[in-house]
Amino acid sequence: MKRNIKIFVIAAFLVTAPLLMFAQPHPNGGNAPNVGGTNNPVGPSAPIGNGTFLLLTLSMAYAGRKVYEMRANPSGE
Repeated sequence: MKRNIKIFVIAAFLVTAPLLMFAQPHPNGGNAPNVGGTNNPVGPSAPIGNGTFLLLTLSMAYAGRKVYEMRANPSGE
């Protein structure tokens, strides 16, 4: 029973975490603040959060698989 709860909690986290990491629109309608009469963009516009989350998720899955294989076959064959 504890194993089922643990799997459910991990699956729920992996499903809901990406929803919280979507890029939010700029509160000014996507326009940069007008400072000094010019309307220049402020910083880059490409979000890197989702790529980082994907990389971390895949690395955790890989490490989990290695641990599972190590426990399933303790002789190392």
